Amino acid sequence: MFESVLLAGLLPMMQTASEDIARAEQARLEACLVKVETAPEEAYEDSLAWLSNGNRPRARYCNAVSLLALERLEEGAARLEALATAPDPIKIEDRTLYLVQAGNAWLSANYPEAALVALTDALKIEDEDPAIFKDRAAAYLALERWIEGVDDLNKALELSPQDAEALSLRARAHLAQKDLSAAKADMEEALVYEPENLEILVLRGEIREAIRLSDLN
Repeated sequence: MFESVLLAGLLPMMQTASEDIARAEQARLEACLVKVETAPEEAYEDSLAWLSNGNRPRARYCNAVSLLALERLEEGAARLEALATAPDPIKIEDRTLYLVQAGNAWLSANYPEAALVALTDALKIEDEDPAIFKDRAAAYLALERWIEGVDDLNKALELSPQDAEALSLRARAHLAQKDLSAAKADMEEALVYEPENLEILVLRGEIREAIRLSDLN
């Protein structure tokens, strides 16, 4: 009886202590993310000190994003993927974020195959986010896998029809496949939404030149 009463009194204290630790770690992570933007080397050193006190998820995330900020993209991407699949009690939306960030880091480091793996894993968790389909499409296009890239862009545009970037990416994929009418249509629609976008204006010039050369044949 006494043990039951003691346990009942200890449980709220344990829960409060756990919540305090979680709040402190979240505050430390937020400070790390600010420092990543302004002083990434310091953020990285802080992350190493934090990791030495316990290999917890927020410390590992601070370390990974610090590496990305320092242009150590392969290391950062690998650590994000490892964190996303770790057995720790990590929120599902955080796992998705880590995979997406890893995929984009792999793509920036010119490893589109690795990007595909990470982004496909992200889509297994969240398949209603147009940005993830768009990111994976960019990886497909980097590999010149035009049809798969267009399929992902179709899905992205179903979810977000006025996405000028998705439209311009699809236009570029059509251009690569010499489907000039589809490329022109997507480019023109993208310009409706972002008429001063320099990349889309450059793409317009490329498509017009391709059409001109096609008309000469």
